[in-house]
Amino acid sequence: MAERNHSSMAEFVLVGFTDLQELLFVVFLLSYLTTLVGNLGMIILIKTNSQLHMPMYFFLSHLSFLDISYSSSIMPKLLLGLLAERNVISFNGCITQLFFFAMFGTTEAVLLAVMAYDRYVAIRQPLHYSAAMSHGVCLQLVVGSYTAGSLNALVHTSALLQLTFCGPNLINHFYCEVPPLLLLSCSDTWLNKMVMAVCVGFIITTSVLAILVSYTCILLTIWSMRSAEGRHKAFSTCASHLMAVALYYGSAAFLYFHPFSRHAGDQGKTASIFCTVVTPMLNPFIYSLRNKEVRSILRRALEKLLSCLYSHRSRSNRTEASISCHSSVSRRNKADT
Repeated sequence: MAERNHSSMAEFVLVGFTDLQELLFVVFLLSYLTTLVGNLGMIILIKTNSQLHMPMYFFLSHLSFLDISYSSSIMPKLLLGLLAERNVISFNGCITQLFFFAMFGTTEAVLLAVMAYDRYVAIRQPLHYSAAMSHGVCLQLVVGSYTAGSLNALVHTSALLQLTFCGPNLINHFYCEVPPLLLLSCSDTWLNKMVMAVCVGFIITTSVLAILVSYTCILLTIWSMRSAEGRHKAFSTCASHLMAVALYYGSAAFLYFHPFSRHAGDQGKTASIFCTVVTPMLNPFIYSLRNKEVRSILRRALEKLLSCLYSHRSRSNRTEASISCHSSVSRRNKADT
């Protein structure tokens, strides 16, 4: 029976979206390209400007990397599936996609809590900020985030590999995720559901609690500030992070609140679009448009790029004019002779 089940489940079919596939392909392709360009641009901007070599931007560069990785674990297969008549993924490919999706998603959830703590230290203890958030401490926090993500992904994939899949092999989703996969198993999935509820609940609860505690302390500190300008600057610094937190945790909470309900398929797809498409695409714009320092550096970088392009074009025009003039003189000299 195990061999027959394994051979029959050598591949899955991702149902995905059945309507308006051509339009969805264009929309998702543009969204994915925007995600790549926006987040990669943010990473390059942070790495190449010494003014942004601070803990907040160090974490932000890793957030951008996670957004690229998180989206890339889903979008290429989704785009290919929208062009194909039958979106097939192998069993090993499905498990691999699930692992990286869970790893990058969990790491981002933990990193958002780390970034809230960083803002707490910066506003609550500005004089000790450099010592409290040294490069070594920041590196440890980032490594801890990736470790938590890897462990969570390993737990889910290991538990899933213990199940037997008898059929059907139609996954009512556009990528491999735990809830729709459990619906296809002919094994007892009670333990898997409990593992998912405990792990996801623990990660979301602890991360949200850390964010709430950090921002409660931040708000109390801001409220006690005498300077209106200082309060405005502190609020402005935290606003972008709060928007990113609201987007990410709002869609994640909606996705996992009732994962096994009767209507989980369509609702799960909607929430997953926000997680895998909308949030990674909007994050760089949220942080760049809400941050005055990033906007200033980005403006100077664009002005420098445009200036270089204009100078190169001017030199090319002068070179062409010189060559044209030289050719004209040569023709006159030949005519005189």
